[in-house]
Amino acid sequence: MKRYKFILSGGGTGGHIYPAISIADNLKRQYHSVDILFVGAIGRMEMTKVPENGYKIIGLWISGIKRKFDLRNLLVPFKVLYSLIKSYCIIKQFKPDFVIGTGGFASGPVVYVASLLKIPTLIQEQNSFPGLTNRILSKKVNLISVAYKNMDKFFPKSKILFTGNPVRLKIQNSSDNSNNNKKELKKKLTILIIGGSLGSRVINEYISKNIQYFKKINVSLIWQCGNYYYEDYKNFNSKNVKVVSFINNIIEAYDSADIIVTRAGASVISELCIIGKPVIFIPSPNLTEDHQTKNADSMVRAGAALMVKEINLEKQFKKALTLILKDDVLSKKMSDKIKSLAKPDASLNIIKNINMILNGD
Repeated sequence: MKRYKFILSGGGTGGHIYPAISIADNLKRQYHSVDILFVGAIGRMEMTKVPENGYKIIGLWISGIKRKFDLRNLLVPFKVLYSLIKSYCIIKQFKPDFVIGTGGFASGPVVYVASLLKIPTLIQEQNSFPGLTNRILSKKVNLISVAYKNMDKFFPKSKILFTGNPVRLKIQNSSDNSNNNKKELKKKLTILIIGGSLGSRVINEYISKNIQYFKKINVSLIWQCGNYYYEDYKNFNSKNVKVVSFINNIIEAYDSADIIVTRAGASVISELCIIGKPVIFIPSPNLTEDHQTKNADSMVRAGAALMVKEINLEKQFKKALTLILKDDVLSKKMSDKIKSLAKPDASLNIIKNINMILNGD
């Protein structure tokens, strides 16, 4: 039986890393014999998170273009050239049967080189507005997996697969029963606060200024502040406030939470659809085409969550939280609705289409 080889590439944030890990986990389940190699960017979080999940990763000297004037932008052309050459060497040595990119600048060189070498390729776009890397690669790859409809505005329609976003197996396998049992034992409601995988200055500042408010309403906090900000906020740790730089055991955190406050990255939304708990989204306004706000707005319009924009945190956050705390009917409706939007088979549908190409169908 043939031993298939796959390269997966993507990174920079958890929103690109964890879909790739989900696809890799399902590839191992679907194929009896498989070799998997990740390619990421040196110094980015994939270089630690991928090995923590049991996979080998090779780093490229690559970075994106800074939006503001930055002398480091002068290095970008050299980094791209270097990464293209290194990607060629990686592919020639590893000899993959298929190459998959999940977004972020790290995926660009290796997927592009694979397409030039006529190796089958797929990119997975998590958001309603694609990043620059995937928009460039879409002209070269065989397949494009998307989570939102009407993506033919950006990609060739003939290549698009509407699969939803891949979600980590451990989240798919999480049990509602254990969650319910824990709720019976808890004295206080717990709010999980996630300012994205890298943290959020604005959210952190708001939470820190309102610690007494959370104490007054008698709730506990699990607060992921991000590696960049941990030293600034670790002193808020207490009996009822747990401050962490990054949550490695996200299942335990989801399980402990009664309410989740988070950014609105597409991958996080896909996870929360499976978890099925009341959510307040605080989308980042600083990303391409403000796509997190669009992501969150689609959930609000579906009746699946509440949204508070950064600019309105001071005026609207407490109102939104109070609404969830006081209105059990609304909380139940939102939980049921967000769970109904889950697409747990996204990775399997992607692999089904990969398999068709590998088998020449």
